[in-house]
Amino acid sequence: MNRFTEFQPSLESYFRAIILFGKNSASYKFAMAKSLLEVGDNGNSFISLQDISVHFAAHICEHLKLSDKQAISSSSKYLDICRGHNAGTVSYDELIESTRKLGFVNVLDAFHNVNNDRLPVSFFEVSKSDNTKGIILTDDMYRILQSVQADSFETEVEARWRLVETAWSTGVSSNMLKVRHDESAELLFVEEHDRGRRTNITSSRDALNGYQKGKCFYCFRDISTKSGHPDLADVDHFLPHRLALMFEENLDGVWNLVLSCQDCNRGSKGKFACIPHIEYLDRLFRRNEFLIESHQPLRETLMNQTGRTRDKRISYLNLIYNLSLSASGGTQWRPTFELPPAF
Repeated sequence: MNRFTEFQPSLESYFRAIILFGKNSASYKFAMAKSLLEVGDNGNSFISLQDISVHFAAHICEHLKLSDKQAISSSSKYLDICRGHNAGTVSYDELIESTRKLGFVNVLDAFHNVNNDRLPVSFFEVSKSDNTKGIILTDDMYRILQSVQADSFETEVEARWRLVETAWSTGVSSNMLKVRHDESAELLFVEEHDRGRRTNITSSRDALNGYQKGKCFYCFRDISTKSGHPDLADVDHFLPHRLALMFEENLDGVWNLVLSCQDCNRGSKGKFACIPHIEYLDRLFRRNEFLIESHQPLRETLMNQTGRTRDKRISYLNLIYNLSLSASGGTQWRPTFELPPAF
């Protein structure tokens, strides 16, 4: 994870590190992140816990409807209250008051911790105003909201939340879960081993964008995951999907999916079905290691697809790359220009 934040230190990288690599013991960090993105638009630097509870509780209750499993722990007084509100046995006022008292017990202190270390930046600070407890949004949080990638953060948080809660809710060992890609719908879905059951999770773009820091995999230009945006990213098979017919490899696997700008993927000098230059294979490996470091459920998926150890994953990528290059006549593609590397 360190390389993810250090390769190109930026506020966007730190915010994404929290979402992608922070500890996954409960879904509160996701609700907190989405709440921060919303309350930051209000223009007030001090947000009382009462006010942020409105946003926080709404997100928790919404996701409990999607998946009842929102934490590793088998019991939670606060989640039970949210379930009660969804069932109509807990009033809205009781929900908000319980959120103020119980919802932020751990998340305020733990939000900025990644891999047992505190990040060198903070997006809020716990404070009191007239004896009212709340948080003060920092300048860094406002810079995040003004970032060119701001539109993508909410969908990235939602996508990561859906991945984690789906892994929790299946009730089977994580090494029996397979996260796969539906090319026509551009969705990631979970396929449970020997159950024949498929669960749609989230947009492939939303799930992958954070790991590429909102940049084109090939040229590092800014990309968007927002539908209708002129810079909407393409979901690209690093090794062309058509090669799947020539040898039995899962080229639809998450390991082979990257986000590309439209010019690199299908512009006048775009990649189309070409094989990227071998220098981009190392970039693919690094990106995949980010996916593995984010744990459930992408860790097991990537390890099952490409190897249980780092050396085996390198060998696998080398083997498949050389087979693909040979089958394609040996021609390698690279973009017409490339910005400074982002990862």
